[in-house]
Amino acid sequence: MIKLQRSDNVYPIERIIAATSYLTTGMVGFVWLIIATVMKKRITEFLLYHIFQAIFITIAYFLIAVIFSLLYRILYIVPIVNVLPYFLNMPIPVLFNLSIIQAITTSIILYLAITSFCGYYSYLPWVSDIINQNTGRKY
Repeated sequence: MIKLQRSDNVYPIERIIAATSYLTTGMVGFVWLIIATVMKKRITEFLLYHIFQAIFITIAYFLIAVIFSLLYRILYIVPIVNVLPYFLNMPIPVLFNLSIIQAITTSIILYLAITSFCGYYSYLPWVSDIINQNTGRKY
């Protein structure tokens, strides 16, 4: 089991920017990167980690959505299997009328936003490992 690491010297504005980066699909973080570059300011390791992870998850989610969209089109042609995409996208009243896919992605985004707001380096398998390698962070 991976233990979340807490960053002790993080300013409140960095926590807010990290959390809103996840909630806005990385746009707040991207704008913050541009502002920091123009002002020639150094971005902390905590903020860099969360901004890059938010942008990477957004790009990965977009690519996965495109691939599944093509797969759904193929599955709709097959007579018996065409029910599967319907059940995956069917709203469930217990989950606030979200589908299974929407509930999973919403809970992942909320987990990342809450842990980053609390000052932790949130961990998602495979994704966080890639971000750690690219930012040079030792965990």
